[in-house]
Amino acid sequence: MPPQRSTGTDPEAEHPRYAGQYLLEAELGSGGMGIVHLARSASGLRLAVKVVHAEFAQDPEFRGRFKQEVAAARRVSGAFTAPVVDADPEAEHPWMATLFIPGPTLAGHVKRNGALPPARLRHLMAGLAEALRDIHRAGVVHRDLKPSNVLLADDGPKVIDFGISRPSDSELRTETGKLIGTPPFMAPEQFRRPRQVGPAADIFALGSVIVHAATGSGPFDSDSPYLVAYQVVHDEPDLTGVPDDLLDLVARCLAKEPEDRPTPDDLMTALRSVSASYDTQAFIPEQRTGNERESAPSVKGRSPGQPRGERPERTDDRTHSAAVKRSGPRWRLPAGIATAVLTVAVGAFAFLSGSDTPTPENHAGQPSKSSFEPWDVELSAHGVKAAGQPQCTYTPHKLYCIRAGMLATAVDPADGEVLWSRGDPGWRSDDVTSAPVLSGGLLHVLSRGGHRLTALDPATGTTRWSRDVTRYDGGIAHVGGVVLLTGRDSKVTALDAATGKQMWQHAIPGQSLPRFSSYGDGVAYAVTLAGGQTRVAAVDPETGAMSWQRRMDNSLNLVGAHDGVLWFTSTNTAQYTEAIVRYDIADRTVRRVELRFPLPGAQAVVQGDTVYLLADGGALVAMNTKTSAQVWRVETSVSWASAPTVAGHRLYLTAADGRLLAVDTAHGTLLGQTKARLGDKRGSLVNLLPAPLAANNKVYSTAPDGSLFAVDARDPSAW
Repeated sequence: MPPQRSTGTDPEAEHPRYAGQYLLEAELGSGGMGIVHLARSASGLRLAVKVVHAEFAQDPEFRGRFKQEVAAARRVSGAFTAPVVDADPEAEHPWMATLFIPGPTLAGHVKRNGALPPARLRHLMAGLAEALRDIHRAGVVHRDLKPSNVLLADDGPKVIDFGISRPSDSELRTETGKLIGTPPFMAPEQFRRPRQVGPAADIFALGSVIVHAATGSGPFDSDSPYLVAYQVVHDEPDLTGVPDDLLDLVARCLAKEPEDRPTPDDLMTALRSVSASYDTQAFIPEQRTGNERESAPSVKGRSPGQPRGERPERTDDRTHSAAVKRSGPRWRLPAGIATAVLTVAVGAFAFLSGSDTPTPENHAGQPSKSSFEPWDVELSAHGVKAAGQPQCTYTPHKLYCIRAGMLATAVDPADGEVLWSRGDPGWRSDDVTSAPVLSGGLLHVLSRGGHRLTALDPATGTTRWSRDVTRYDGGIAHVGGVVLLTGRDSKVTALDAATGKQMWQHAIPGQSLPRFSSYGDGVAYAVTLAGGQTRVAAVDPETGAMSWQRRMDNSLNLVGAHDGVLWFTSTNTAQYTEAIVRYDIADRTVRRVELRFPLPGAQAVVQGDTVYLLADGGALVAMNTKTSAQVWRVETSVSWASAPTVAGHRLYLTAADGRLLAVDTAHGTLLGQTKARLGDKRGSLVNLLPAPLAANNKVYSTAPDGSLFAVDARDPSAW
């Protein structure tokens, strides 16, 4: 069925059912500029989707600012921010989807628990310095760093809300007479010369944020926003309560002139030696209750005689679960300071990354310590013999796995505890054909050699519906909440993943026995090989409508898609990969990047503009498709391995003997590997090697001995 939209100016128009192809499941919160909804990607990851209010959608200036927000957020990596998954600033109601990251804001944490102790302050400062280094390297100035825009995630602070940030090459400039920001955390130059604000303004804001975290108050405090602005420009900051070992560093951050402030690298260097008691243990916020709300500070001063760190009650700035920024006060400053309208923009929200970027090093440049304990568990079902290597799917709260003899099992990713398990007595040796998929709120499992599709309740493992799919010859794909089945007659049948009911059935024009792929953008890409050519088409899984189709030379295999670009491997008749083909959907351009040497049986994964190929025999090659250059090539000595997985600056692969290997994506160097896990049947082979799963600074992998195990991604050398 087609997406249902609400249009017009009535209240229902503010609550559309879809943003693009994303079904909006629940409202997470509302801000001055838009509403944030919970949604899920095609793979089941939770997303926070901001949909702009109708009144602002009609404002050309706001649309321009929103486009800039999306562009800025996309330029910055996901290691220290909430990554953008998808966006459409040109839609009737512009929207942006980002990964949902659970965790309180710094503002909410300080309000609820008080000032941070010194060790956590140092962690926070180091984490924010790293984040700003990453943001500034991408050519972006945030310009609104404040406690409600800092998320305390499990793997360190995340900087969010790029609503008023400015890429250095942006053509959008602040209008004459308007300043945008939050006065207690704005640098002096933001008041004096807003058109010339640079990265140093973010360092000033970092200093103010650390003071707030240390004392519960900012370095410039008053009931009047006018006086706050004057203090920022002319007065010395109040640093009472800041720990002595951070006092000088914070004062340098709050220097009036930008050139007198340290850089992020200067801060990280100084923090390494600031105290012998510096603890590299990552700060993990306290657990939250389900209905908790966090509050962020409004700009209010202390009452006469009120001790520093004790604050009057503050207004909620961000909902707890989604870190949704609410609209703040609008202040007009006197002409003597600046003629300005200060608006607090609603920006990028907090999200969970199913592929959170593992960080190779901590603040001090040493391998990170972690409270996570590696674990392993053998997967089996009570009373049923299980065999072969499990295949698993990661979701934020559970790992779902299947194995021959076992219909499905759910495992806690934190400690490996088996939450539920279902046996399948009718298993065969070739029973496991693919990993389970979370679709339409249910867990979909292919069993009996790929001939039966069963949808299970992910909480309990009970069957919700089941269907014989023998006549579809394995042509089964999940795209969002839709299951696409390709029959022998080339007709495609679409099922509602939640109910199993048929939605539509017809052939895709120009596609004979198409194979579908999806990469989280809500589009089903149909690919057909015929006569040395490849036809690829974009299909709406809800309706079966085809939006475009392209015929390309050679036999191509789709291996990735993001940001309007498709990547293919091109193979010859001997099944050697000879080239990478990059297709830009918007301008319909094709770029063919030839490999120096053809690779046999290559499996590929895409990250950014780089394609990593792992060949039979162990050759691992990194190709930059933008520059058409080979970045590096190494010989892994792994004769047979899984498809590679890339997360952050690491590439992971599983060997046939059960070893998990980690490779540095910058240079192709081996960082570490686990022990072999062959089990008792050391001469046996598995017919399919599952790719490892990387998320939340952990890597999950399976082995031929039937085990599922987890290791810390931050220190492969300790595996």
